[in-house]
Amino acid sequence: MSIPDIDELRARAVNRAFPGGTFRVPEYERWLSHDAMHAPPIEPPVLHPVWILLGALRGMGVSIDELTALVGAGAHDGTVFGETMMEQRQPLRADTEYVVRGGVVDLVRREGRRAGLMDLMTFRLELVDPDGLVVAVSEQTFVFPRRSAA
Repeated sequence: MSIPDIDELRARAVNRAFPGGTFRVPEYERWLSHDAMHAPPIEPPVLHPVWILLGALRGMGVSIDELTALVGAGAHDGTVFGETMMEQRQPLRADTEYVVRGGVVDLVRREGRRAGLMDLMTFRLELVDPDGLVVAVSEQTFVFPRRSAA
């Protein structure tokens, strides 16, 4: 299997908007997630900030398999999380429906001394509250190792 051309991948993926969707965390799930994380007490209905990431991924409108397929990768290609950036403008709340919108903002190819050739895809997702305000932003970079068959 050959390594995909980075220019073709960039043309296919960069500036591609995801279908988007919504997510809502019921109170019982808020409580369970805080308990499972051993998080310090947070007054209901406030969600732990990790829900910026979890909610964004739940509501982006594409599966992880569909996301990785954009750059010619699959479940067995060793894709890993790279950088994660979360911006919280307002606390997220249980029992509130948030709209998720966004898409791929960058794709670059790098070569590491030990890791070898890899592509880094960055996607940005905004979480919008019922009043239309962007209350949080999640930006993720996925790392795709690129190995050619010898």
